[in-house]
Amino acid sequence: MNRKRFLMYAAAIVIFMFAAGFAWAQDADPSVEADTDASISGPFDLERCVKRALERNPAMTAIRAQLKGAGYGTYSSMGDFGPSVSGTYGWTHYDRKNTTSGEYSDWVGSLSATQPVFHGFALLASYQKARLSEESTEASLRNVELTLIQSVQSNFLSLLKARMDVKSAEDSVARLESQLQVISAFYDVGLRPKAEVLDAEVDLASARQVLLTARNNVSTQEAQLNTLLNIPLQTNVEYVGELKRIPFDLTLKECLDRAYAERPDLVIGQKSVEIAEKDTTITQSRFYPSVDGTWNYVDRGTDADLGGGGNYTHRSSEYWTAGVTASMSLFESGSDFFNVKRASETVKQIQAELENTRLNAGFEVKRALLNIQEAADRIEVAEKSVTAAEEAYRMAVARYQAQVGTNTEVLNAQERLTSSEAQLSQAMADHGTAISALFVAMGEKNHGLLEAK
Repeated sequence: MNRKRFLMYAAAIVIFMFAAGFAWAQDADPSVEADTDASISGPFDLERCVKRALERNPAMTAIRAQLKGAGYGTYSSMGDFGPSVSGTYGWTHYDRKNTTSGEYSDWVGSLSATQPVFHGFALLASYQKARLSEESTEASLRNVELTLIQSVQSNFLSLLKARMDVKSAEDSVARLESQLQVISAFYDVGLRPKAEVLDAEVDLASARQVLLTARNNVSTQEAQLNTLLNIPLQTNVEYVGELKRIPFDLTLKECLDRAYAERPDLVIGQKSVEIAEKDTTITQSRFYPSVDGTWNYVDRGTDADLGGGGNYTHRSSEYWTAGVTASMSLFESGSDFFNVKRASETVKQIQAELENTRLNAGFEVKRALLNIQEAADRIEVAEKSVTAAEEAYRMAVARYQAQVGTNTEVLNAQERLTSSEAQLSQAMADHGTAISALFVAMGEKNHGLLEAK
């Protein structure tokens, strides 16, 4: 009978704890939707690239796993509020007969349950700390997203610039080939010296070198994008887009207000301060008593199925106890006191680091705005420069063909035109990159860099 009662108690407690844990697990681990990987066929514009990276980049997989782990940590801290149950079952042999059972051996089974009542606010502070850690990890996820978005956008803009450089290099090669044909024709009829033909051939070879480098840059940027988007490197992806000036209409005050409200690193910093404050509370809990409620059930017997036997009476073979215990450390030679002081100073340290992060956030916003304005001004200058260089090249070619200009003038005009085109493509890429950096500095997402408002 005693054995049945012991097993009944044990089974009831196990079922209760399993049911509670299962319910928590259901809440903590919701069913995940089936993974539906979008086809990598078709054109990839900037917005689609960013969305693909946010879904498939391993960095996102890692931070999502970290966030899920932080959630489990919160549930673990919540479990500290509940009872803990343990059980023992064993056999002991004595060198003489036991005075209670009258036998040389004894079988004992026991169940114990402990319920925390008060631990100096340590349990509450630990749970709140776990919640704050989870919220901090959520902000870290946003931070990883912003960093990844900036990487994708920067590489995509670099790809578009590299393609413009290829187009400029191809035009340069075509112009030099045309000029070489003209010089060769003049040389064949004795109107120009051989030196001019050689100069044209050297410049053409240099232009072809630049073209090869530009094409390699395109392939490199495509490979980098494939990596960021978690697409096999051997896959040819159709990246589409062109460099263009992005509409922008934001003031410094608007950008700063949005940055101070949205930046995830500021959220992380604030959560770190609050976590440090909870650590202080946990440290201070050493100055309070710990109170626990306990319940114990014991069943003894002279054989493995318990149930008494020998000289055991029912009262001595089976019993349970319940009680409340309080414990407190009275003196630790100043250890607890100085641990509290240390925790308090840690709070001040993290608060100062948060203020430094806030100052750097403002600087990053200001720097991005200055870079945007600089790039916009450079675009205007470069556009005028390209127009002037095109006209200068046309006039130099016409003068040379009319035998009133020199080959050097044509080659110099061609070089200036190529340089102006490169400056324009660089300014346009820098403009887009600066706007991307501004949105990251404000803690906001702008997948397609369509407009800054």
